[in-house]
Amino acid sequence: MSNPNPTLEQLVDQCLNYLLVEKGLAAKTIEAYAGDLRAFLDFLKAQHIERIDEADTAALLKYVIDLRQNGRGPRTRARHLVALRGFYSFLVQAGRLPKNIAKMVDLPKSGLKLPEVLDVQEVAKLLATPDRTKPKGLRDAAMLELIYAAGLRVSELIGLTISAVNLEAGFVRVTGKGNKERIVPMGRKAMDCLQEYLKEGRPVLVKELASRHLFVARAGQPMTRQGFWKLLRNYALQAGIAKRITPHSMRHSFASHLLEGGADLRAVQVMLGHVDIATTQIYTHVAQKRLIEIHRQFHPRG
Repeated sequence: MSNPNPTLEQLVDQCLNYLLVEKGLAAKTIEAYAGDLRAFLDFLKAQHIERIDEADTAALLKYVIDLRQNGRGPRTRARHLVALRGFYSFLVQAGRLPKNIAKMVDLPKSGLKLPEVLDVQEVAKLLATPDRTKPKGLRDAAMLELIYAAGLRVSELIGLTISAVNLEAGFVRVTGKGNKERIVPMGRKAMDCLQEYLKEGRPVLVKELASRHLFVARAGQPMTRQGFWKLLRNYALQAGIAKRITPHSMRHSFASHLLEGGADLRAVQVMLGHVDIATTQIYTHVAQKRLIEIHRQFHPRG
């Protein structure tokens, strides 16, 4: 039988266990949540708040202000607030609270800083850079096309096996954080590039060795994170892109371009593999900024 009057510490422990067991979040993510939530409990104790229903919106606002006064930057404050939103969401689901009041507190501006996002023209230049007359160029082109087409994390990209790709149906089966699997569609250009790589490039790279990995480096070994990071940086330089590009930049560009084009936020959430839509919402400011620029450029009174 569940405890009708759990302590704040017990509620946090229940939430963390739920995120680990039910949601399947990674250990590092759970550790980050734990640190932020326990900092919140310390604040509540200092305010002589011992019950969760006493931690109202005013208390949450005071906590965010307290973080700022203690020198925490917008990004850190936003991270704490995202953790609180997840905690209060759990409490609502568990029947401990009637609503998630943490959602009523806005994230600090520029709180969750995104890496550089490429515009559509920059992505096109980048994807056109690899030399597709060579096996490695075919591999690199396929990797760049796919990470952008499906919005993959670099770990998901290099972890793909041949069986994870369905070229006939046009999707890729991805194993993401918490060992959770999702199906992500990919466009015709990525499919064509993958098909050419599998036919002309990969057999030359693998040679006579057996390998289940989709993208291989030397001796049939899988491409490493560092290896992909290096080739991405080199191709960005060749394409004349001055921005500091990382593998995550491609994922952010994928999400931002979909939202700019009018894609539904929840659909993007599913494709990215985000458990909480609040995580996906950090991309919307990029799309909103672009819409403002378009309005100013083309509206008669912009």
